[in-house]
Amino acid sequence: MRNLAQPRVLKLASIASLVTALACYPRLSLWLNRAAPIWYLEAVIFFCGIVLWGFVFAWHTLYTQRPVFTLKLEYAPFITVTLAGIAVATAFHLFLDPALRLKMPADYPANLSQWLAMALFSVAFNQLFLVFAPFAWLMRLFQNRRVATVLTVLLGAILLTIKYRSSTTQIPSLLFATLLAVRIGMGFLSVSFYLRGGVLLSWWWTLLVEARHLLDVAGNS
Repeated sequence: MRNLAQPRVLKLASIASLVTALACYPRLSLWLNRAAPIWYLEAVIFFCGIVLWGFVFAWHTLYTQRPVFTLKLEYAPFITVTLAGIAVATAFHLFLDPALRLKMPADYPANLSQWLAMALFSVAFNQLFLVFAPFAWLMRLFQNRRVATVLTVLLGAILLTIKYRSSTTQIPSLLFATLLAVRIGMGFLSVSFYLRGGVLLSWWWTLLVEARHLLDVAGNS
């Protein structure tokens, strides 16, 4: 735990958390029925982000021997992620999004500004909350990459189940089972890409998947 309290870790975590909070602001500003002022939500994201990024900077490199940020990406992982992102985005756009949009329209952007806000939030916070931080914490706990990967993916699957089961709009069981299976597969890919190319490659993967919404946004404009 001493690694978590190192000045370098706290400094990096604070800077990264500030960037995360700023990137989340557009998405929060679109939340019309929020229960708290936007400054309060931003503060919560900032202080929680310090803890989450602290996990990443304190334990990821220590237990995986892989850097958090890799500024010089290798061609092979970049091409692999790009092709995988295009394939997953196409599959969502053709087979899952049409049905899900009818059931959960709030999850889909109606214009370019909404897409940008949602994409920034997904890149800045979702990946941190669902992949980077839990994987680092689980690596610290078990010191086993396979166990940490499986449990990180399981966390994402559990949160997805809670989200849809607690929604007032029910989706068909077959559609939910398909979505859950796809998300589990994407979870394993996300961790794999994160380990191969760090945060930047993982962000690129997320952005490619989110870019599928631009086709509908362009069609609505």
